[in-house]
Amino acid sequence: MLGLGMAAQAAGTVFLFGLPFLLPELRAETGLPLGRLGLLLGCPSAGMLLALIAWGAAADRYGERLVMALGLAGSAGCLTVAAFWHRPVPLGVLLVLAGVAGASVNAASGRLVLGWFPPQRRGVAMGWRQTALPLGIAVAGVLLPPVAQHGGLRGAFLTEAGICLLTAGAVILFAQDPARPVRRADEPAGNPYRQPVLWRVHGASGLLVVPQFVVAAFALEYLVTQRQYDPAGAGRLIAVAGLAGALARLAAGKWSDVVGSRLVPMRRLAYVNAVAVGLLALGVAVYPGAGTVLLLVAAVVTVSGNGLAFTAVAELAGPAWAGRALGAHNTVQNLAAAGTPALWGVLIQARGFGLGYAAAALFALLAAVVTPSRAEQRLPADPQHVARHATGAGGGEVGDRLGDVDR
Repeated sequence: MLGLGMAAQAAGTVFLFGLPFLLPELRAETGLPLGRLGLLLGCPSAGMLLALIAWGAAADRYGERLVMALGLAGSAGCLTVAAFWHRPVPLGVLLVLAGVAGASVNAASGRLVLGWFPPQRRGVAMGWRQTALPLGIAVAGVLLPPVAQHGGLRGAFLTEAGICLLTAGAVILFAQDPARPVRRADEPAGNPYRQPVLWRVHGASGLLVVPQFVVAAFALEYLVTQRQYDPAGAGRLIAVAGLAGALARLAAGKWSDVVGSRLVPMRRLAYVNAVAVGLLALGVAVYPGAGTVLLLVAAVVTVSGNGLAFTAVAELAGPAWAGRALGAHNTVQNLAAAGTPALWGVLIQARGFGLGYAAAALFALLAAVVTPSRAEQRLPADPQHVARHATGAGGGEVGDRLGDVDR
């Protein structure tokens, strides 16, 4: 189930975030200037934002398997049509629709993984699932440019469609929805958003997106223009930091399993984020020679807690609301991710990297204050308890654990 969840997320990522690797072919075949091409590149993400909550609600009602399969198949269909229709307006519409369909995997794949793992192993499992994003981008970077070079946009879109369709087939054949637990007598009923806890987790996570994207979006620019790296060498350094960041996500997930909490590690990592990005700002301004090392450290630290908030949201929302809550969470994160590069691009251009990083560090500090670290029940840490619930037949007892840490 973990492998299928990761595969579905990675397949969606290949086309959702793989378009920038097709920029030369898009320019050649559509004739658009760079500014309009930027709008085209944002079409899948715009479609995803429109549909995240709706797909989450569908996963709550109809199950993860059906939602992931339909979404991936829908994306494959849109991409297949796009392969033969390169006029800018129809292409943009098709890419928006592909993003709408592909948004299904964001909420449903996370819910699938969460439902099949007991609380004491869920942090590591979600850490693995979160690595599907950088893995999908890596696959797109390795696969799409040579395919487009030889087969043009048609070949690239058909390749993306094939990946989505094959993954949809694997989901239909092998995925099983985790059991829906019966609500306990002492479990609160109703809309979890009537309490402020989930809103605070969404807000804190959105604030943490700002330093993450400030560091990631301008890392290459900083290394090339301020540290005089060649683009290829800077790209290799950033790739190493990305790999280290994926390992840091796994470590954070394990930490949350050991201490029996998602939000306590999330708050502490937010403080660490503020320190790391603050030191980067200080180094850039006072001792530029340390800028490269401090940038790489910040690149790892700022992504380390990504899975913690995602897991906490599903656990706090409960099984009846987990899909919608995950969709809302992804919506907040993507809105923050969409606005950060544009705003900080203006700030860095006007005031320099030092002030830009310092402002981002303040957002991490605010996120630490907003995180409701005392709002969750602590998970039982008894190893025998873990073993007892990890052996449930057909996912029944394991799936039931999603309701154990609620509100």
